[in-house]
Amino acid sequence: MSAIRALRQLALPSSRALASHSVARTFARSALAARVAPVVASRAFSVSARRAGEGASDVALAQRLAEELKYENEAAVPGEPEFLKTFKAQGPWAIEDASGADEVTLSRKFGNEDIRLIFSIADLQTEQEPEFEEGEEAAETEESETPLHSFPIRCSFSFTKSGASGALTIDAMCQEGTFVIDNISYYNDAKVGTELTAEADWKRRGYYLGPQFDTLDVSLQDEFDKFLQERGINQTLAYFVPEYAEYKEQKEYVRWLDNVKGFVEA
Repeated sequence: MSAIRALRQLALPSSRALASHSVARTFARSALAARVAPVVASRAFSVSARRAGEGASDVALAQRLAEELKYENEAAVPGEPEFLKTFKAQGPWAIEDASGADEVTLSRKFGNEDIRLIFSIADLQTEQEPEFEEGEEAAETEESETPLHSFPIRCSFSFTKSGASGALTIDAMCQEGTFVIDNISYYNDAKVGTELTAEADWKRRGYYLGPQFDTLDVSLQDEFDKFLQERGINQTLAYFVPEYAEYKEQKEYVRWLDNVKGFVEA
């Protein structure tokens, strides 16, 4: 279990993440259902012979998956998005993004330090639609307007040095262009603090995680903020993380549609 998965168990689930995107998907599915339902019914019942192992609902399900996949592909912007091109051009962070994985790793060098940031797209959840009392809808709508990409993403930072055996780790929440630090931990063994294995995760559970960051003296908090800013852990990065998380989630969703469709049709 990775550090970000352990962090996920400790934090409260909260997200205004893909409200607009998820609503768009819902509307798309509703529209598609209305458009293809009659065709599906006639085609499903017109099949006189099915292949061995094929269920009666397979054709209808495969068609719906194909319709959804077609919609997503047509709505997608071709090529690499501008925000990603800009981020790569600015450097110095390298992006490690494995297809099918729900975690993304950013890494960079700073002097003799190796810095790693891990975040997960699993934090992107559909926001529940607010319930309005009669006559309050307009006022609530004005007050509920939030900046783009305001949903929270849990992040795990690790810092190691070539001339030191230990590791510093920081658990934080990324939201609205800032990193809100939860706690800062130190491990004498860098492998325990940074390895993404079940064994290392188990060992970390027995270590002191450090004080809650907001209980530290304000002047000490300020110095830690300067420490992070100097290493490029700043507003630019805090805006990039949720934007890339949404971008990756969309890629994985399209990949999921294609894989499931292929499996159903096999």
